[in-house]
Amino acid sequence: MIEVFRTNVCEEIQASEIIALLQQHFPGSKINFDLEDCDKVLRVEADHILPYPVSKLLHSHGHLCEVLA
Repeated sequence: MIEVFRTNVCEEIQASEIIALLQQHFPGSKINFDLEDCDKVLRVEADHILPYPVSKLLHSHGHLCEVLA
């Protein structure tokens, strides 16, 4: 399953920190950012992933995170 999110993450260092944080909470998942995209896309691929915990985690660290339809 893949979930795709719009974020406001602009810096590569922020993206790396968020990826590490998400991997702690969702071990075994594949996580990456496309900072070149206008939506600063975050992709999370896992056997089972719910969008709300991902959004909540980013929001708790001061970042915008919305599911892309």
